[in-house]
Amino acid sequence: MVNGMNKIVKYINQEFKECNDLIYKKININLKNIHIFYLETLVSGDRVNDYILKAISNNSSILNIFKVIPSPHFIYIDNKDKIEFYLFNGYTIIILFNKIYAVEAKAELDRSITESTTEPSLYGPKDSFVENIQKNLGLIKRRLKTRHLKNNVQFVGRETKTIINILYIDNITDMNLVKDIEKKIKNIDIDGILDAGVLKKIIGNNKNPFPIIKLSERPDLICNSLLNGKLVILVDNSPFALILPSFLADFFNPNTDNYIKSINSNFLRLLRVLCFFLSIIIPAFYIASTNYNQETIPLPLLINFSTQRSGVPFPAIVEALIMLIICEILKESDLRFPNSYGSAISILGALILGEAAVNAGIVSPIMIIVVSITYITSLIFTDNDITGAIRLWRFIFLLLAAFYGLYGICISIILFLINIISYKSFYYNYSFPIKPTDFTYIKETLFSKNTNKRSKYLTKNTTRGNL
Repeated sequence: MVNGMNKIVKYINQEFKECNDLIYKKININLKNIHIFYLETLVSGDRVNDYILKAISNNSSILNIFKVIPSPHFIYIDNKDKIEFYLFNGYTIIILFNKIYAVEAKAELDRSITESTTEPSLYGPKDSFVENIQKNLGLIKRRLKTRHLKNNVQFVGRETKTIINILYIDNITDMNLVKDIEKKIKNIDIDGILDAGVLKKIIGNNKNPFPIIKLSERPDLICNSLLNGKLVILVDNSPFALILPSFLADFFNPNTDNYIKSINSNFLRLLRVLCFFLSIIIPAFYIASTNYNQETIPLPLLINFSTQRSGVPFPAIVEALIMLIICEILKESDLRFPNSYGSAISILGALILGEAAVNAGIVSPIMIIVVSITYITSLIFTDNDITGAIRLWRFIFLLLAAFYGLYGICISIILFLINIISYKSFYYNYSFPIKPTDFTYIKETLFSKNTNKRSKYLTKNTTRGNL
């Protein structure tokens, strides 16, 4: 028995010989050796001292170690290969009588719960997820107090062994979707998952710019999605959760709209739909109308446009591309700069560059207006994947309009509709609830109207209750 215990101790010291934060203590009580290992960077020294070392030292009998150490997470390890996993998850390893035990003594390495920064809300809850998956799960379960909320735990990554929680409500969510996602995650073979965004890229469709998975740091939005029959994935060390399946209509419908009057939120949602199409079409329409289809513009306005462009040396399409690329650069710099002065620099750059470009005759004033409206309308959307898709289709519309005028815009619209209608969010249509048509989901996403039904397209349990 002693030889077996010594082999385990030797094994741990050998495997972690380059880990300077591994602490090893040997305690002798009644001629019985107790070996203790923990990583001081992941474990609270006070907890080890108060709940483990003192408890062992103050008890003359250690035959039943479970009664000696007061810990809610006291695990017997039947395989020494599992020691590494528990050490790196904040557990203290105790070796006694040739047996291995793991006692949780994690240090508080995460931040406290704060207000949402990417999805701010004037009304409604202010809490948001943090990098601790247990806290995030607690924020969800304090809202959904039901035994039907299931939590499937998986570990992904050869080196990171990241904890992945797959959440769903078993009497609402389509179990075929659950099995499909569980299979996809089990088949992931990668060195590590460091954030929810990495998992999103792996299980999502990367061939189409439109996202089929939505990221959110708001627990209330996550709970609302679960109640609608969707599936949620939590990733340890990430303050964002994944919602799937997600459709194009979902990105016009922030959960914060549910906390204001329906008549006001309906206007805002219609405004977002309008801004979505304006942000894509405006530059293309300007190029088409000034270069090919001048009859679409009143004569006095056309003469004014021509006068403004009289000193510009570039064609309108080159002028538009220059300004759009510059705006993309300014937008990217605003995102990357520290919050303290990032916005000031971008605004200063936009004002100086815009005014200087007009005075130098490089661009026309009307082009500044067109590009400004284009980017103001796109700022309504905060999801990077949606803004990226808008940017891609904006350039497609612009180039086809430069070659074929308004006919090019019509071709672009047809291509856009084909792309959306044929696109799948897992095995659901991305154009839902327009195709297939579901008035229940339309009322919830495009019109803020509470119903007593869930979408029959997402779940068989369509009854919410009486309203």
